[in-house]
Amino acid sequence: MAACATKPAPPPMQIPSAPVASVPAAVPAAVPAAVPAPTASGSTRPADYLQRVSFADIPGWTEDDQREAWPPLLASCRALAAKPEWKQACAAAASVDVADTMAVRRYFESHFVPHQLRNPDGSTQGLITGYYEPLLRGARKRGGVFQTALHKPPADLLTIDLAGLYPELKNFRLRGRVVGNKVVPYFTRSELDKQSLLSGAELLWVDSPIEAFFLQVQGSGRVFLTDTNETVRLGYADQNGHPYRSIGRYLVDQGELTLEQASMQGIQAWAASNPRRLKELLDANPSYVFFREEAISDPSIGPKGALGVPLTAQRSIAIDPQFTPLGAPVFLSTSLPNSGAPLRRLMLAQDTGGAIRNPVRADFFWGFGKAAGELAGKMKQITQMWVLLPEPLAISAR
Repeated sequence: MAACATKPAPPPMQIPSAPVASVPAAVPAAVPAAVPAPTASGSTRPADYLQRVSFADIPGWTEDDQREAWPPLLASCRALAAKPEWKQACAAAASVDVADTMAVRRYFESHFVPHQLRNPDGSTQGLITGYYEPLLRGARKRGGVFQTALHKPPADLLTIDLAGLYPELKNFRLRGRVVGNKVVPYFTRSELDKQSLLSGAELLWVDSPIEAFFLQVQGSGRVFLTDTNETVRLGYADQNGHPYRSIGRYLVDQGELTLEQASMQGIQAWAASNPRRLKELLDANPSYVFFREEAISDPSIGPKGALGVPLTAQRSIAIDPQFTPLGAPVFLSTSLPNSGAPLRRLMLAQDTGGAIRNPVRADFFWGFGKAAGELAGKMKQITQMWVLLPEPLAISAR
């Protein structure tokens, strides 16, 4: 990677207060077999992917300190309180003694019904990966080592929402552009880079194309601007409409890395050793993410997720909204990255992601900075998931 030891260091920044575990000793992580993706014509009735259970059925439920999930729960309620199904549960949160562990647990047990998520084949295990908020170095003007642009949405990008006509497509938006009297797919990553089609849409310039790529994968991040001595946040604004393709999988398929080596850190090391093949690697993912600049009023507050509320380190996850409602509490039973140490805790579904598809699939938000990135880049674990739904959304007991 294009690193320069003489660049000025960014000013000290406060890392979110949630504790970050140390990186466990590396051991091969068990990865579940690929889960077949549901087709557009397949059934997505809740009873097909949810099984109503009791809290006693959830391993580790009584060992978790659900008080740590309280701040993100309140954030979810700010976004959901106006919805009739969530109104009662969110209103009841105001009277809970949040200093009392048992009172918080009783709140969840009294106002939510747990449902285990299941894959289309009936299995209950899936994949959980990790993501984080990185810190890049950049500048407002192109020059020197800052040659890689991060872009705002281009003026010709169309976003088409068909939910008004087809309710089953409520979580899908089409992107395209107008050619004559037709709407056609928007340009791929390769086309955008090759034809310089984003000229004029540059937000900032950074010093590393691979770090810029991973910023797109994470969906948001911070950039220390060396020319103005400020740190800004880039939040997700839009995407070109093409599906996410894993460049780690591409390197595995090309025989360049083993599956165990295809972590973020392994990909970065490969890119540093193969600079002439970097464009080939990045073009393997046709998806391209556009950003918007946001001020950072409080460095301890995370970036906003798809729910529109700030993410909480180690208590927010990204999910597939086809199967898990945004804002809902979700209990995970998984393990720490590349480790057998159990990781069982209550999370809040507050984000989505291009690679997060299927019922039992999640992305764990580790927080901000290098330590969080180490954990996020190595996380590829088996998980089970239970979504907690308010009674109006609960399915009938079988």
